[in-house]
Amino acid sequence: MNNKIAWCGIYLSVLAWSAIKPADPFTWWLEALPALVAVPLLFFTRKRFELTPLVYFLVLVHCCVLFVGAHYTYAEVPLFDTIAQWMGSERNNYDKVGHFAQGFIPAMLAREIMLRNQAVKPGAWCAFLATCFVLAFSAFYELIEWWVAVATGEGAEAFLGTQGYVWDTQSDMFLALIGAIVALLSLSRVQDKQIAKLTAQ
Repeated sequence: MNNKIAWCGIYLSVLAWSAIKPADPFTWWLEALPALVAVPLLFFTRKRFELTPLVYFLVLVHCCVLFVGAHYTYAEVPLFDTIAQWMGSERNNYDKVGHFAQGFIPAMLAREIMLRNQAVKPGAWCAFLATCFVLAFSAFYELIEWWVAVATGEGAEAFLGTQGYVWDTQSDMFLALIGAIVALLSLSRVQDKQIAKLTAQ
């Protein structure tokens, strides 16, 4: 119970901070929407399909990443402006953190859902299918960015966050792929132990 209260407290605190005077209110809604949708889904499925503490924690981290990007816009997160200056670059790379997370967290969520529903056994095929899901999800998100840009014109420039980088879309999907691979290699055993404990209850 304490963990759930802490989870909700962190989520609501970062959400409240993010929503106060964002750099671009229109972009805020576009960027924060996935995190705003995620929590009702987790709430209504918590009894029928409770997830492992690992995945709940990762979802919270992802929500915080989204809220930070939504508050400043991905191209203007102050810390990453400073990092860009240190590296002699003009590009704010916070959006790359977001796309790495877009691979890291969904990979573990997809893996857990597949294993818990016995759609696949732990191992290479499970990792492969989780990675395929991440790539499909990442590509679909890029399509959403495109559709929003076409529908809203210049209003979606901050949402796209390309910052003049011609290979932005491809590098976003590549970072999601890297995120998925890193997550699967580093967290699969931890997740397996937590799944075993959860299903044994």
